[in-house]
Amino acid sequence: MLHKFTLFGSRIVYDVASGSVHVVDELTWRILEYWPVASREEIGAKLGQEYSREEIEEAVRELEELKKEGLLLAEDQAPAALHLRQQSVVKALCLHVAHDCNLRCRYCFAGTGPFGGDRTLMKEETGRQAIDFLLKASGKRQQVEIDFFGGEPLLNFPVVKNLVAYGKEAAAAAGKKIKFTLTTNALLLTEEIERWLNEEEMAVVLSLDGRPEVHDRMRPRLDGSGSYQRTVDHILRFVNSRNQENYYVRGTFTSLQPDFAADVIYMADLGIKHLSVEPVVGAPEEDYALKEEHLPQLLAEYERLTEEFLRRQETGQPFTFFHFNLDLTGGPCLAKRLSGCGAGHEYLACDPEGNLYPCHQFVGNKDFWLGTVDTGVEKPELVQRFQEAHVFNKQKCQNCWARYLCSGGCHASNYHSHGHLLEPYEMGCALEKKRLECAIYIQLKTAGLV
Repeated sequence: MLHKFTLFGSRIVYDVASGSVHVVDELTWRILEYWPVASREEIGAKLGQEYSREEIEEAVRELEELKKEGLLLAEDQAPAALHLRQQSVVKALCLHVAHDCNLRCRYCFAGTGPFGGDRTLMKEETGRQAIDFLLKASGKRQQVEIDFFGGEPLLNFPVVKNLVAYGKEAAAAAGKKIKFTLTTNALLLTEEIERWLNEEEMAVVLSLDGRPEVHDRMRPRLDGSGSYQRTVDHILRFVNSRNQENYYVRGTFTSLQPDFAADVIYMADLGIKHLSVEPVVGAPEEDYALKEEHLPQLLAEYERLTEEFLRRQETGQPFTFFHFNLDLTGGPCLAKRLSGCGAGHEYLACDPEGNLYPCHQFVGNKDFWLGTVDTGVEKPELVQRFQEAHVFNKQKCQNCWARYLCSGGCHASNYHSHGHLLEPYEMGCALEKKRLECAIYIQLKTAGLV
């Protein structure tokens, strides 16, 4: 399968099975409308009035050579390799140390903190059990990951601090290493906590939606007042304290702010170097929900962001954008084709009481309860359900050019939009394909190929 697209005047061809990318001229672009089904003579008859026979012959020979090298219309080996899949082990745990929050974000999938339950904080003993579970469930894997999550995890900072100390000691005893991450809205990010995070070299994800009016509209405090100024002051102090390393500032865009590229540019102008903005997932009746009618502007915003991303690279003011990170050198990875994010079998979430779920967006949903950190996974059939929710079992993915780059989309978004894991969320698909096209173009432009 080939995917042909144009961006900023360049004609680009992506070979789905091999992951190869080709920049082609107008003649080759036209030939690909017919080749390889049509013969050279048939192609010549269709294009002979515009191009010479020699030009057509040369272009077809080049295409045939690429095909012979496995770089164009390559044979898809991935479906036949399903039997090579190894038994999954748990390698990452989202640790919900706080089911409470000091914000009341309108679009929060956690119901502003408690995930449909009580507002509560995780006890240290439960966190220790969760770490022990991860170290055991990870098998022979030497490096595992824990993300301190909420609600707002800094509401339970003493427990976070103690769990890091315990985790490092327990991991070392098991011959392993834990990489810790903390996700925070930054309101409680004091200089003391900042120093500790830097000393621990902990990765941090911080929440900021962009321009002041955009952020305050969706992310108010408990009393309804805006949270922007305190948030941005803390974020800027923090990212500069660690020399702009080992963090991401993450925002969410909605239908109320469809010009989201302006928010990314605004944050880059503040001096934030590592950025991500994600499309909101909300019920259709919500005024902030994204709908099909918003797609044309949203797709145009990704193009606008691509141009600005490249301009700033050229002028020595670069920033990174999470969704433009794409490695084209290694080809599609079989493991990623099959597992995607690994939710439900490689990646689990743990609530404050020690209950296990497939990921943070399923926490609190009794249908997706997996077990506890004390007893372990008690529903292997649910684990298998997530293992089998790969692109080869998703009907709509079979003819999609992006299937080996997105792995069928987010399980939670698919479930919340259609009620099951195997039906991709259409809005997410459209946005992901555009992001991938932009990311491919950026790679080609950076390499001087367009």
